[in-house]
Amino acid sequence: MRIAIIGGGIAGLAAAYELEKARVAGDHIEYVLYEARPRLGGSLASEVVNGAVLERGPDSFLTEKPAAAELCRELGLGNELIPSNDANRKTYIVVRNRLVPLPDGLMFLVPTKLAPTALTRLFGLRTKLRMALELLHPPRPAGQDESVAALVERHFGQEAVDRLADPLLSGIYGGDAAQLSAQTVLPRLVEMESKYGSLTRGMLAAHKKMRAATASPKGPRRVAPPIFTALRGGMQQMVDALTARIDTACVRTAAAVRAIARTSDGWRIDAGGATAEFDCLIMAAPAWVAGALLAAVDPALGGELAAIPYSSSITVNLMYDEQKIGTLPEGFGFLVPVVEGRSMLACTFAHRKFLGRTPPGKAVFRAFLGGMKRDELMAETDDALIATVRREMSEILGAKTISTAAEPGHAQVSRWSRAMAQYAVGHKDRMQRIRDRVAALPGLRLAGNAYDGIGVPDCIRLGRQAARELAQTNASIRASKL
Repeated sequence: MRIAIIGGGIAGLAAAYELEKARVAGDHIEYVLYEARPRLGGSLASEVVNGAVLERGPDSFLTEKPAAAELCRELGLGNELIPSNDANRKTYIVVRNRLVPLPDGLMFLVPTKLAPTALTRLFGLRTKLRMALELLHPPRPAGQDESVAALVERHFGQEAVDRLADPLLSGIYGGDAAQLSAQTVLPRLVEMESKYGSLTRGMLAAHKKMRAATASPKGPRRVAPPIFTALRGGMQQMVDALTARIDTACVRTAAAVRAIARTSDGWRIDAGGATAEFDCLIMAAPAWVAGALLAAVDPALGGELAAIPYSSSITVNLMYDEQKIGTLPEGFGFLVPVVEGRSMLACTFAHRKFLGRTPPGKAVFRAFLGGMKRDELMAETDDALIATVRREMSEILGAKTISTAAEPGHAQVSRWSRAMAQYAVGHKDRMQRIRDRVAALPGLRLAGNAYDGIGVPDCIRLGRQAARELAQTNASIRASKL
């Protein structure tokens, strides 16, 4: 069986790794991985500058999703996995140029403790009263999909959307709470609303259940795992380890696929003027690329894929000598609501989030810009973006903490155009239509961040799953011929 993989990001690499394992194990499989760019790994890209790890894209992955850590251990990187410094995990929201910590007891978007919510400067009195009365919210039968903003506004008010939901979701998805699907992005909250009415009561019940599940039979509670896990030398370590496990003869970089077509028994790929035929195809490119290519095979499928919206993002890394800056507030960093009217969406104190990746005496800041609401920033020059970040950091943190006169020792700008899939209202229904169309095209599989999870572990899971399914199909076909 010959299998083509289009897209050499983490999903495509994971698929190629799985097929290579099957080939080495004796399965009669050949594969070719096509990547349009000169390098593999997609947005996973790290550099080490003066001993500091600088991440151009994702800096870590959620620990609770096991696919990434499991893969790292398979690749011999188990000893390179490091936890987030959760003892110092504190996040702020910018409110009129002041850093306001997220109140204690806030479980994602739901307040569960009365006193911290009543005392926070994050919300006005009207919103606080509404949050207190939310406990009386009646159950609401699950209905049509709606936006996250609509769900949050109905329970807690518009200020909670502006000051909480929007910045949190901008940090995760680079998205707009008014467009993101509640069913897809916050399925637990939709379920809680249907069962309990009040999201606060639902979250308290879930927290109680979780505490009971993590309690040790002998009494002491088990230590909670870290929220995030990273690689000591950067996410590039995973890319390099995967690349080393894949047969280089099976990889085509700087090889953009121009067209695909169905044949009587498979697929024809045109990449760089050269054509090749395959039995199966794993489409691991972004959905907008997949849609353009697959439209020639199935216009309806191509249209559905092309309709999945994407946002662009910008990462600006700034490294300073600590002696040139003042004392930073505790925690990992801050989020900037769009209503603040700034260019920055968030800033991470990277040297605080993961210990041991920045040498003593250095401080690394990762600022994020762009997203669905500020796409025009992608056209700014590197110098302009760096100047914007330096100015806004000084205004938010205070000139005594980080003056615009303090020159960073190193500055780095990374742009990721149309890289973050947006799970818009109706995404669940769209995915069912996509699955139905894919099922009618034997040998086709989809993988990537546009379908069933945007994180690194999700992409790895989908890439490996696609490869395993095709390898199993191959094994079944061969067995039937014996």
